[in-house]
Amino acid sequence: MWNVMRRRSAGLVPAVAVLLSVTSGPALAAPRAADGPGATLLPPLPVRLGEDKPCTGASERTATGAAWSQTALGLSRAQRISRGDGVTVAVVDTGVASGVPSLSGRVRAEGGADEDCVGHGTFAAGLIAAAPEKGSGITGAAPRAEILALPGTDDRGVPSVARVAAGIRTAADRGAQVIYVGQALRTGRAELTAAVAHAARRDALVVAPAAPDAVPREDLGPGGAMPAGPYWPAAAPGVLAVVDFGPGGVRQDGAPPAHAPDLSAPGSEMVSVGPGGAGHYIGSGASLAAAGVAGTAALVRAYHPGLTAAEVTRRLLGTAYPSDTPRLDPYAALSLIRDDTRPRAQAPAPARMPPPADPAPRHRALTIAAAGLGAVLLLAALAAVVPRGRTRNWRPPTAP
Repeated sequence: MWNVMRRRSAGLVPAVAVLLSVTSGPALAAPRAADGPGATLLPPLPVRLGEDKPCTGASERTATGAAWSQTALGLSRAQRISRGDGVTVAVVDTGVASGVPSLSGRVRAEGGADEDCVGHGTFAAGLIAAAPEKGSGITGAAPRAEILALPGTDDRGVPSVARVAAGIRTAADRGAQVIYVGQALRTGRAELTAAVAHAARRDALVVAPAAPDAVPREDLGPGGAMPAGPYWPAAAPGVLAVVDFGPGGVRQDGAPPAHAPDLSAPGSEMVSVGPGGAGHYIGSGASLAAAGVAGTAALVRAYHPGLTAAEVTRRLLGTAYPSDTPRLDPYAALSLIRDDTRPRAQAPAPARMPPPADPAPRHRALTIAAAGLGAVLLLAALAAVVPRGRTRNWRPPTAP
């Protein structure tokens, strides 16, 4: 409830309705992080900041247990196969703050993206690539992947088409194999479609939320209805468009996009790092679900370096758990052999027939046999006719 009220105070209406299980009075003060021993009340992650709001600071609270999303994705099994080594994931968002221990030494930034006033980009980067720290069970999907931070918003978290398009293009030019976009825009079809095509030509896979986490109040429809979309760059050809589902398995996105999403992934009550320090925040939204998909794509690209971006997309979709919107399955994406990726059996060599034999000897043998048979028949006829002719002095049978 606290999270909802903070968003409304900033002029935003959340596009996500998060249902939290609470037990008694103190639990109403803030959302709960991870179940199990050491579960901690964590501060909520803001989506945007109002003009008079200070920058998001480091969280003083740490989640000691694993988040439910880590179990739902089976990350412990998937990370036995791949941890994202050597893969660069671009984060086009509010920036990625320096000084986060779980990302230390693996973040480079361009365009001033080394500062994150809002905290959303740092939170998403943690979901993608945070390494586990002592005293905490929180980990990103690909804890050895590299992060390239690029600005997609201003310092208040307000995105623009120009920033997002430039971020996608720059990320592709800098060699990012996976490009995560944390924003869903209602405009910019031409610019963002062209930027995605630019990334595809450089074999980079773009992952984006299919719906926004929050919508400005002035953009709401009649009666406060959420706009239906489509949203960009998620609707552009070649982009993996992602929606979220919560701990109960129910999709939580309140603004159904006109463009059908490709994948669903955990996105509600997510736990990750904040902008600075080792503490954690909690947040919800399709953008956070997209971060998990981007991290999984990094796992696949590290384990199957020969696959193209399009082939990685087919693998993620082909191994997803069947549902209305297929659900991401990192372990299956790494371990299953699909029909379209299984090595093809070699076709048997064609049989070699010997050249036909010379027919002349056979023809001679048949001729000799026929001649011999004719001679035998002629002799048999003579043997029957000659004695009778001699007996009758060669007179016809009717002669006296």
